[in-house]
Amino acid sequence: MSRADDLPEVPSEAPPEDSVASALPSLSARRTLLKGALAGGFLAAGSAIAGVSGAAHAATAPAGAPCATAPYVNPLVRNRADPHIHRHTDGRYYFTATAPEYDRIILRRSRTIRGIATADESVIWRKHATGPMGAHIWAPEIHHIDGKWYVYFASAPAEAVWDIRIWVLENSNRDPFAGTWVERGQLKTAWETFSLDATTFTHRGSRYLAWAQHEPGMDNNTAVWLSKMADPLTLTGPQVRLTTPELDWERIGYRVNEGPSFIKRNGRIFMSYSASATDFNYCMGLLTIDARADLMDPANWTKSRTPVFTSNDTTKQYGPGHNCFTVAEDGCTDVLVYHARQYKEIVGDPLNDPNRHTRVQKLGWNTDGTPDFGVPVADTQTDTQVGSLTESGS
Repeated sequence: MSRADDLPEVPSEAPPEDSVASALPSLSARRTLLKGALAGGFLAAGSAIAGVSGAAHAATAPAGAPCATAPYVNPLVRNRADPHIHRHTDGRYYFTATAPEYDRIILRRSRTIRGIATADESVIWRKHATGPMGAHIWAPEIHHIDGKWYVYFASAPAEAVWDIRIWVLENSNRDPFAGTWVERGQLKTAWETFSLDATTFTHRGSRYLAWAQHEPGMDNNTAVWLSKMADPLTLTGPQVRLTTPELDWERIGYRVNEGPSFIKRNGRIFMSYSASATDFNYCMGLLTIDARADLMDPANWTKSRTPVFTSNDTTKQYGPGHNCFTVAEDGCTDVLVYHARQYKEIVGDPLNDPNRHTRVQKLGWNTDGTPDFGVPVADTQTDTQVGSLTESGS
């Protein structure tokens, strides 16, 4: 259960304190290709396009049970960016992420979050040699919907590597490491423009898709969009813009809002997202909405004017972002999953640098009920592997 497949409210008795995007060569090509929307004064509203055809299951601890989890060993997985962890009903954690070669989709599983570090890694799909799905295999997410497994990911044709779109794989086997991953095609949005970072969740009986896309005629790279879904492969309009990069910290290097992820707590839904170029300027912002409000009305969302998670010189972690949320083994500690680099200066295109590592840490909660992301934690100073790191696979 990743905290986004379904958005249940975490019980109020759970303690509030510690409960619970990007390319290869030529970023200049990305800049040229993607220009987009700086919607003037947009903070709580966006645009809607008519006719356009997750936050994890939060396992809850027994009443009165303490929320407690040992510190994590970081980085959790090296050279894996855009991480996504789904905690399934079988009690296992399923992990996927972007491989730095941008050529395949990988999958790991473990009975513990720590065990993901040493779990066997399987390649469940490889890019095509030519044609669609032939380049820039980015940001996969694995979800279990209506008895089937789905992977949403971004890719481009081998002959036009910046024509990036959202694609879907499906596996009807109970075990996503078995059976056959079937290519179900492109997930169609309102326009044929640069799009990526799809995530899905359900709330109050409706399924939603959120993703990043360039809006034609707008002065940005990507904004974050939301639509209801008719099924795991089909959007049903309208399609609404939740946030576009109009604040200074969202427009460094590139004008980017991407990598949405959702978590529900304290009667509200929070959407984190990532902004700016994929170097040390990469950071995270936050949108908030009352859980009783209409998610499809952009006016109901409130946007933070400052980033909530940024590079930190003290812990020496740079460019933290493209996160997801999950829940720890105790059933009530919320966990922030993200990538970051261990150095600030990069030679050449940041997207050619392979050292964005998957990291995990507790997500705290402020007294006003909002998430406290803190700072990206420092590398774990240890030369030994804790015992739980060997618990992986089946």
